[in-house]
Amino acid sequence: MTVRTVAAGLALLLAAACTAPAPPRSQAGTATGTACARPQGPVGAQRPTTIDIVEQAYFCILDRYYGAATLDARSLLTAAFVALTQELNRGGRDVPDATMPALTGDRKADWAAFETVVKQVTDQVPDLRGKLVTGALDAMVAALGDNHARWAHASGRHPDYYDGDGYGLGLTANVNGPQVDINPGAGLPPLFVTAVEGGAARAAGVRPGDVIESINGSAPFIDGEPTPAIAALYPRYPEARPVRLRLLRESTGRRWTVTLEPGLYPRDLASLQVVRSRLLDGGVAYVRVSGFAPDSAKRALNAIARLRTGRTLTGVVLDLRGNNGGQPKEAMRLVSGFAHGKVTGHQCAADGACEVFRTDDTVELVGLPLAVLTDRSCASACEHVASAVKDLRIGRLVGTRTAGVISGPAEPFLLADNTVLSFPTKHHLGPNREVIDRIGVPPDHHVVQTPRDAAAGRDPALAQALTLLRK
Repeated sequence: MTVRTVAAGLALLLAAACTAPAPPRSQAGTATGTACARPQGPVGAQRPTTIDIVEQAYFCILDRYYGAATLDARSLLTAAFVALTQELNRGGRDVPDATMPALTGDRKADWAAFETVVKQVTDQVPDLRGKLVTGALDAMVAALGDNHARWAHASGRHPDYYDGDGYGLGLTANVNGPQVDINPGAGLPPLFVTAVEGGAARAAGVRPGDVIESINGSAPFIDGEPTPAIAALYPRYPEARPVRLRLLRESTGRRWTVTLEPGLYPRDLASLQVVRSRLLDGGVAYVRVSGFAPDSAKRALNAIARLRTGRTLTGVVLDLRGNNGGQPKEAMRLVSGFAHGKVTGHQCAADGACEVFRTDDTVELVGLPLAVLTDRSCASACEHVASAVKDLRIGRLVGTRTAGVISGPAEPFLLADNTVLSFPTKHHLGPNREVIDRIGVPPDHHVVQTPRDAAAGRDPALAQALTLLRK
């Protein structure tokens, strides 16, 4: 999923979804299960987002979110009110009544107090009403601090999303750019170019191995920690903008600045395939899986079988770098090609009741030594596979720690404005019931690519995996 982990997961969840009738206004503020419902038919055109939609989302979270039982709902309302006041400031239209009401911890009473103040405020600035309420809803969802919680149109995009064109950069897999705001451990310096796919980057003469020292004048790392500046290289909404980069080419010591204008550019069709494979020296099958879309596990296992035809294979390298996840069942099926009779993970509710994910023992076993390449962009269902490989000892992980972006599969809930609120109703745990979310899965062999490796076209993680398989 490009880097838009949650968007792609939401799109998969909604592939067969359709419209459910909007709940009556009298039901929207209850916590009885009628605050929201899963889509059940083609979703209609988006309607204006109002305070009633914010209310519906608030009670939907409190009714269905896996952590709702221990959630202090005041944190959601506070975050929403902070966003509202910030939007007022941006609009230069502050209002004397925009003061946070006292909250008691009573979820319904607190909502009523919040709603009363918001209506008073928005009535005084009707031209800003839309921005105020959408900003409040955005902030409420963000306050969950959950990497699989999102508010979007049924297309899988945020209501204000603009499909910005790209810069043509492939960036180091040691950095998970979209996660830098909510996961401080989402990157390791330096930030550098690993591939030039075309477009503005190619036109500017950028090369693999070029180190990005600043983005729009800001450092991507400070004291080893990623900064929000990195997010500019992963545009989401409302639009992609020109980005100014200060670059260093270590081989020559040259430093210079380029401005990359976003734009459409032709893509190598092979690079867009979810599953790619080739035969490596020594009879090793190399299979890269860039996402867990429908049938991706079957395609990966079929690719190994094809490479095996007429020859003896000595092992498999499964490359999951840059894999932002997808369908959990595809992760389970892929693991099933290397182990039977095993637990691959758990999905647990707030009360501790867990659904156990097991291998599909109808999948034919590959029966070959396995090495799996991972990085900081291996997220969600990708981490399901990585944790299973590690815990079940069915292969060795090579590369860097995974993203730690696996709170649980996002479930979609349709709101009355035809937008979709998605969040986990269950929390993911590894095969040994360990928490992976925000922590990630550590590799068995830590191997980091350097800018000089990228410039020379070297892949040290793959080289290490081949060495392990040949022992």
